[in-house]
Amino acid sequence: MASPIPDPSPGSHPTPGALGQAAPTPERATRIEAHGIDHIPDSERHGRPRDLFAVWAAANVNYLSLVIGGALVLMGLSLWQSVAVIVVGNLFWLLTGLLATSGPAAGAPSEVITRAMYGVIGNRAMNAVGGWLVSVCYFALNLAAAAAAFALAERVGVTTDTGIKAAVIVTIAALTLTISVYGHAMIMKLYLPMTLVLAAAFAVVGFAVVGHTDFAYRPAPPLTGLGLWAALLAGTTLIASGPLSYTTSADFSRYLPRTSSRKAIIGWTALGAFLPSVVVCSLGAFAATAVDMSDPQAALQKILPGWFYPIFLLALILGTISVNALTAYSAGLALQAVGLRIRRSVSVLFDGAVAVALTLYGLLVSNLLDTVSNSLQLVVVLIGPVMGIYATDILLRRFRYDGRALADETPGSPFWYVGGVSPAGALALAGGVSAAALCVNTLYTGPVASALGGIDLSLPVGMAVSATLYAALHTALMRTLTPVE
Repeated sequence: MASPIPDPSPGSHPTPGALGQAAPTPERATRIEAHGIDHIPDSERHGRPRDLFAVWAAANVNYLSLVIGGALVLMGLSLWQSVAVIVVGNLFWLLTGLLATSGPAAGAPSEVITRAMYGVIGNRAMNAVGGWLVSVCYFALNLAAAAAAFALAERVGVTTDTGIKAAVIVTIAALTLTISVYGHAMIMKLYLPMTLVLAAAFAVVGFAVVGHTDFAYRPAPPLTGLGLWAALLAGTTLIASGPLSYTTSADFSRYLPRTSSRKAIIGWTALGAFLPSVVVCSLGAFAATAVDMSDPQAALQKILPGWFYPIFLLALILGTISVNALTAYSAGLALQAVGLRIRRSVSVLFDGAVAVALTLYGLLVSNLLDTVSNSLQLVVVLIGPVMGIYATDILLRRFRYDGRALADETPGSPFWYVGGVSPAGALALAGGVSAAALCVNTLYTGPVASALGGIDLSLPVGMAVSATLYAALHTALMRTLTPVE
């Protein structure tokens, strides 16, 4: 059996130029991206790690960050306890940055790199649930948060009946999917100006909110004992669910040259997401000391200058587009990785259609989005262990991946393992999810959480158990597989 850790040293594979073929045309923002989950050859690599900063910054200046920041105060935390939770929870972006290093190493997206962890067949199942389904649900939730567009329409005298709401959702989705369909080059070109526009808009929001903030705010009565610890851990999990949901960060770094600095990739990815997320979430917490942030859109209207409110609504729409374009892009790659032989652009459009349908049904017909939202509270039970396994695999392999070997889906693939499934990845994921489920306290209370008075340890326990199991099982698996001489 071939070794599951092939040598990915540069120059071990011939480039198109070496074979006498014409060099590929570099990607352009005005041309639909040709690559999907296939390997990106060295001849098409370009860019600098610092280009990643704007990608992650634009995606984290959004409405949901305001909502989450305000929710921490509504949970009973004081202002400065909320800020501390925001900072700690956002430190998980360092893991997102770590995962991004696998993109240039392999020249492949995360959806393919995870074959190294779960095997060719096992990875298809992982992408179906942990990749595609979760991404589409997040897409739908973010579209629902674009209700700011309804308020903007009403300000210009348009009655937002069912037809208008449907048209608004479809329009925002169309703008989002246009970016996702054109793909990587379009994202890299647009996200710097989008970051600058959003930063300017939220600077005005910050100025207005800080002027009304009660910096000495404490709830009456303040939380103490187990109640305080339960709220602190729940809040940290809520904040951390953002960075943990981006196990796909290699999707946006895979075009970088193989020789790109790993520290720079981690730093620019993490910093680009950490700074805006901390600022915007904190603004939500600040505002919650002055107004009722259970309805952030209406509450902030009382604080913001009248002339600026329509601009604020436009900024919320732009933020929704920026975060969902990344989500839709990765969802399209996940659908390809499941095994569907369709172009990336087609898979993105399919994912968008499903997300729009979920959003319209949830907003206009039933409470489906509430159900989806509640379900996603449990996603941390899955994404925590997934993140733990991925990060551990990168460290075990010392940041070395062979993208061409990962592209091989035949039984002769070095990542076929046992019947197409890696026992190490499968067992570690099952163990991590099971441990997290015992500790969860969201839609239900697990026995561990119940014994601890409601304290939810699902995130740290799930990540720690999965990472530890994977390290031990993967090492044992490598010893049983004899490389071909």
